[in-house]
Amino acid sequence: MGQITPDDVRKVAKLARLDLEEAKITTYAHQLERILDYVSHLESIDTEGVLPTTRAVEVVNVTRADGIDPTEVREDLLNLAPQREGDFFRVPRILAE
Repeated sequence: MGQITPDDVRKVAKLARLDLEEAKITTYAHQLERILDYVSHLESIDTEGVLPTTRAVEVVNVTRADGIDPTEVREDLLNLAPQREGDFFRVPRILAE
């Protein structure tokens, strides 16, 4: 990998609209160089036959099937309403006709 220069860091910072302290530019150049060297090292690893993944541990969504379960308290709940109309709660009208 080629050497990352302070000018490279300034150029990338300008493109990313980052305001970097001038005193840190050399430090960032060195850190970026090390990161790119590490990525280069990772690219040399043989991943033939390795399935792609998005996480280290597979996440399984635990769900249950939808279903209607009959309940014994339906009538009791409907009877608790201030006003009931058949199998429904009666509520005040909020929209004009």
